[in-house]
This record gives sequence, C-alpha cells and structure tokens, in this order.
Amino acid sequence: MAKFKDFGVGKAAEDREPVSFKLHDEEFFGVKQLQGKVLLDLIAKSNSDDAAVSAQIMTDFFSNVLTDESNKRFEKLLHDKEKLVAVETLSEIVGWLIEEYSDRPEEQPENSSVGQ
Repeated sequence: MAKFKDFGVGKAAEDREPVSFKLHDEEFFGVKQLQGKVLLDLIAKSNSDDAAVSAQIMTDFFSNVLTDESNKRFEKLLHDKEKLVAVETLSEIVGWLIEEYSDRPEEQPENSSVGQ
C-alpha cells in the first residue's frame, strides 16, 4: 500500500499581517508571505567567502521580500549619494526580515489518510 500525505496550500497570504520597516523616513513594505525557497537559498549561499556572492544574496533577498514598488524605492535609496545606508544596517534589516518571515506561524495541514 502506497503512503500519501497532502501538504495542502498553507495559510493564505491575505490572512497574514504585512511586514514593513522605515529607513531614512521612508516606509518599505514586504510581501505578506515569503517563499520558503528564498530563505533556503539565503542560508545555502550565506557561508560563501566571496564578497560578490554575499552582495548578490542581499540584492536577491530584497527583490524577493519587498513589494515591487517598495523595492524600486529601496534600490533608489541605496544609490542615493546623500542618504547613506551602511552595510551593517542592511545586514540588520535582512536579519530582522528573516526573523519576521521565519517566525510567522503557519497553519499545518491535517494528516491525510493512507492510500487516498
């Protein structure tokens, strides 16, 4: 007899509270739900000694976490010659976002009957 488990669809993004943060008096909004693969990729690449890989990880992370509109403004801020954002600040934001997305409780699917 084959074993089977239905993992369902998880909790709908509409049911989650939005994530946001403020930097240089601008508020940036994150997506309501983050794909698990984004966090796994970040973890997998975070042990790299290559600074270019680390920089790309942060860029990819923000583009996946922030809404499209917020990401455009965030990128513009990061290239502003007057409003500086230190690497330490970016790291702190990434850490906070990871904590927010990974600690969000998700509804667990019910166990499926074997053989259905």
